Amino acid sequence: MNYREIDSREIKFLKEMLYEALFVPEGQPPFPLSILDKPEISNYIDNWGQLPNDLAIVAEFNNELIGAIWGRSFQPPKIGFGFVDRETPEVCMAIKKSFRNKGIGTRLIEEISNRYAKKKIKAISLSVDELNKAKNLYERSGFEIIANTGTSVTMKKELN
Repeated sequence: MNYREIDSREIKFLKEMLYEALFVPEGQPPFPLSILDKPEISNYIDNWGQLPNDLAIVAEFNNELIGAIWGRSFQPPKIGFGFVDRETPEVCMAIKKSFRNKGIGTRLIEEISNRYAKKKIKAISLSVDELNKAKNLYERSGFEIIANTGTSVTMKKELN
């Protein structure tokens, strides 16, 4: 398993992972792919590399990209669902289904946390549905709930 910053030629992989990151409750139909065109969703990847603190780490296995975690510091009025403030990058993460529950998510969180800490970033945030099993991973990785918004929570992790 290899963990590294995304290559500029691989940015389209973030769109695939953004779709994977959208939580669909058990028994519900998946979202149409067109959901990725909604501004509140596409904000997470539009013009990648041009917003403050844009950083993406990919997990690679046998030369195949299998997961990613990426973050950016949103600048109002365009914000994400887990927005805390202009200085705190909001992260998104997804792993291909066949590679889940193998410690890859934990490692991706560690990688992006360490890289942001080296850049003197004090914290990262995210939004997760209360029913999403990934919420447990985030809690184990040091994220704490700071706000409830309907069925989801905003979580924040302080970086050393």
